[in-house]
Amino acid sequence: MAVRFDAAAYSFRKKCPYVSKDLLRWFPGHMNKGLKQMQRKLTSVDCVIEVHDARIPFTGRNPIFTNTLTGAKPHILVLNKKDLTVRSLIPKITEQLKAHENIQNVIFTNSKDQDCRGLKALKPLMVELIKNSNRYNRSEELDYNVMIIGVPNVGKSSLINMLRSRNMSVRHALPVGAVAGVTRSLMTKMRINDDPKIFMFDTPGILEPSVTDIEMGLKLALCASLQDHLVGEEAIADYLLYWLNSHAKFKYVEYMGLEEPSDDIHKVLIAGAVKFNRVRRVRDFDGSMREVPDLLEVARTMIKAFRTGELGKMLLDIDLLKCRSKDQIQQELSVEM
Repeated sequence: MAVRFDAAAYSFRKKCPYVSKDLLRWFPGHMNKGLKQMQRKLTSVDCVIEVHDARIPFTGRNPIFTNTLTGAKPHILVLNKKDLTVRSLIPKITEQLKAHENIQNVIFTNSKDQDCRGLKALKPLMVELIKNSNRYNRSEELDYNVMIIGVPNVGKSSLINMLRSRNMSVRHALPVGAVAGVTRSLMTKMRINDDPKIFMFDTPGILEPSVTDIEMGLKLALCASLQDHLVGEEAIADYLLYWLNSHAKFKYVEYMGLEEPSDDIHKVLIAGAVKFNRVRRVRDFDGSMREVPDLLEVARTMIKAFRTGELGKMLLDIDLLKCRSKDQIQQELSVEM
């Protein structure tokens, strides 16, 4: 049984670790090109599905989408990777998105689970919204076109593959990966349903050209919407450590081979290097070789543990849930530990 620690016994950092905004700014040419392609294709689209990470439902969504893509068409917000978030808070998240952000169609999915209830509900909702909308120049068309949008690495291609597999019993057709930026241009439309005929456009993940909030950028980096090497794995691991300590989530202590919680990322990574035997050989000034802890590799191991759920279910936006006291938040978090 895991040891429980009293957060009040420790003096943890109160402020988010500082990272230069330049490290959180990633807007390569394919994103700009992809955004223009998406805007041009909008006239032939009947519905827009925005996919985002369920661990950050209130932060990191690209405001460019709201201004240029989702306003004129029926819009569904799909919060994917629900298996990695705090499930007991899903009703509260949905309620807040509807009340404060005017997003009326919210579905939580796990695009790796073919039996996911959210996936089953998505197609009927798409069809209903399109049938009840003014399709303008497409009113005579019998087929439905749907565009999938979102920031990088939230599961857009995986969602299309799973819908195609569920509804048409065919193999996956789109490449997917754990690294942001696999889809680099707007692809040919894929049929995901026969009756009615529904086609989907996969699109590249697109971030804001500039990051206005450092913690938002670090949340995106932690959820793999930014490429790790651009931000730095140790910086991402340090933010993860800060967040875990701030919310009394101490599974990392046993996982990283520590005796108790620590606020020092170097101490945590060195302990992890000992536990996982992660070392590298370096040459000294006299030409001799010696072994040192491979902190970069250990930071990658710690980040991966978060992304796969080994450190527990997380809602990184827990502090943004309105009308919730600290006691309520801790009670909800403790249920998932």
